[in-house]
Amino acid sequence: MLDYDEEAECYDASRGGEPRAAAAAEAVLALVPPGARSLLDVACGTGIVTRRLAAGRPGLRVTGVDLASAMIRQAAARLPGAVVRADSRRLPFRDGAFDAVGSVWLLHLAASDEDARTVVGECARVLRPGGVYVTTVDKGPSHNVGSDIDVVLAARPPSPVRDAAAAVGAYAAEHGLVPAGRARFRGHGQGRSPRRTVADLRRGWFMTLPADGPLADRFAARLAALPDQDRPRPDPVFTLLAFRKPEDPRSA
Repeated sequence: MLDYDEEAECYDASRGGEPRAAAAAEAVLALVPPGARSLLDVACGTGIVTRRLAAGRPGLRVTGVDLASAMIRQAAARLPGAVVRADSRRLPFRDGAFDAVGSVWLLHLAASDEDARTVVGECARVLRPGGVYVTTVDKGPSHNVGSDIDVVLAARPPSPVRDAAAAVGAYAAEHGLVPAGRARFRGHGQGRSPRRTVADLRRGWFMTLPADGPLADRFAARLAALPDQDRPRPDPVFTLLAFRKPEDPRSA
């Protein structure tokens, strides 16, 4: 597992920078109802997407929350006074505080299925009736674009998929949320090259491949033998699902 405090300085540059952030923010906002006035960005990271969410919808008040201190410092510089350090499993906000909640590239990092379920539950809790929760799903599989790199990586030990669309839909339903749409967006700049994939392997990117040791060495050698070492393969395409919290009939 990557240390996101250590990753903070290189995070944006290594993950597509502003083009990827713009694509993500545009896709999220396409699923947020026009009348929304407040949005919580859970696991906002460096705030590169969060800032675009705020800029992309006039009148939308955006709050970011993240657990990694180094990420929070960067996010707070982008959105002064609008970022809070907190665990996504225990959000420090009242019930129904936000018109919309987003968790982009978060659920796949959950340590267990129960943690993923808890995060979805917290997002549902702080969402007002009539509001919408938007989250990425199937992030890991999205990186499989059918390239020669993917052929090599297919032999690695499988890792649990905490953000499988079906599972996330079930968690949402447990908390009273109903499907409200989907969107897809391109992960600009995240197409893998063999050399970059070896570097990612060596810094602990792949959960089931320890950065050092014979297994990592074998995969690194196979990747190093591929042609066009610095040519990026196609970018991944990510999927967003939206869920709506039904209005409380007692308020009608």
